[in-house]
Amino acid sequence: MEKFFHLKENGTTVSTEITAGLTTFFAMSYIIIVNPQILEKTGMPWGGVFLATIIAAMAGTLVMGLFANVPYAQAAGMGLNAFFTYTVCLGLKFTWQEALTMVFICGLINIIITVTKIRKMIIEAIPESLQHAIGGGIGIFVAYVGMLNVGLINFKSGVPALSNFNTPTLWVFLIGLLLAIVLTVLNVRGGLLIAIIVTALVGIPFGVTTMSSSVSISGAFSQLPQTFGAIFTSAGFPALFSDPAKLPLVIVTIFAFSMSDTFDTIGTFIGTGRRTGIFSDKDMKDLENGNGFSSKMDKALFSDSIATSIGAIFGTSNTTTYVESAAGIGAGGRTGLTSVVVAICFALSAFLAPVISAVPSAATAGVLVLVGCMMVASLREIAWNDISEAIPAFFAAVFMALTYSISYGIAGGFIMYCLVMSCKGKAKQVHPVIWVVSALFIIDFVVQALL
Repeated sequence: MEKFFHLKENGTTVSTEITAGLTTFFAMSYIIIVNPQILEKTGMPWGGVFLATIIAAMAGTLVMGLFANVPYAQAAGMGLNAFFTYTVCLGLKFTWQEALTMVFICGLINIIITVTKIRKMIIEAIPESLQHAIGGGIGIFVAYVGMLNVGLINFKSGVPALSNFNTPTLWVFLIGLLLAIVLTVLNVRGGLLIAIIVTALVGIPFGVTTMSSSVSISGAFSQLPQTFGAIFTSAGFPALFSDPAKLPLVIVTIFAFSMSDTFDTIGTFIGTGRRTGIFSDKDMKDLENGNGFSSKMDKALFSDSIATSIGAIFGTSNTTTYVESAAGIGAGGRTGLTSVVVAICFALSAFLAPVISAVPSAATAGVLVLVGCMMVASLREIAWNDISEAIPAFFAAVFMALTYSISYGIAGGFIMYCLVMSCKGKAKQVHPVIWVVSALFIIDFVVQALL
């Protein structure tokens, strides 16, 4: 195990990696419940999506761990599944089989742009100040996700407001947050995982941790054949391209899927990988000069690319690298062994669903908030007294939380960077890739407005 994952070289141990894997899994395990709930609104069978979600997460995360040897987990992306359901199927009136076909094509496109080094060119072209902003922005985003998961912030009056602490969920969340802070400050080994487990147990007398809404495996396996391979039936590829008049809309939709998927992943890798040393300066340099899969970043991007197509074949929306991986990284995860542990947990979750799905978001939200606090440290590297550097950094960091999208945060940073550099007469110093990506984002915004 030491030789395969290079544990000593990465300054970690087997026990640390296992703890990190469990921490990441519990932080993102909500997806096995939430994803089927969202996608079934399109007419997809709940049980089929439930198993497809688990299989796609397990396969994608296992490839990430064994091939790329990095501690990232993958699963159906939140936001992307909502776009799949509410915009593509319910809004644009595509069938779920046609939507899955577009997701599959999106995965193939991502494989192509990874193999041809387009994604790596994008990463290499991002200015260092924006890379730090993306890292800090991911921290704000992760903490914000944790707060929203338990309703700490509400929008009942039309504007964000702090909720009253009069619900058991918020009481359990506060207990978990305080416990996570204390254990982290005291450098207790496995403190984040301990906080999740103890908080889940504390939630029992509060009625927050219950088995009443847990998931049963009964009947799910019988529904998987309905989603598995649906894209290759007459309702998939043939139906999607049967009407030439809809072809422009199909292309635009695939483009929207691809943009969000690509930049969610790039943002997660940059935001969590640089400061922790998972992706070293050598890895980033290899992006410029390497041929083939010469670095961990190369392999991680490829692993992420194939996961989306695998997920579409089994029956789920875009599979992407999860920002909740930051929880495991915060717990010390540094190698692919963390990912392997997460993959094993997903495999077991199909059979232990009643127990695993009973862990409430209140038990993991505090950990996400604390991990977000740790990641915001990247913002200190930005020259905030230089307004030309501060403006793009601000939009990149803050937009991630305000728009609930890593992609839109990056879009805001890129566009403002181009604007600021143009105003300073330094437009030629902006990498052509940044100009192209900014233009694509603007086109994406315009198209979505017209849709």
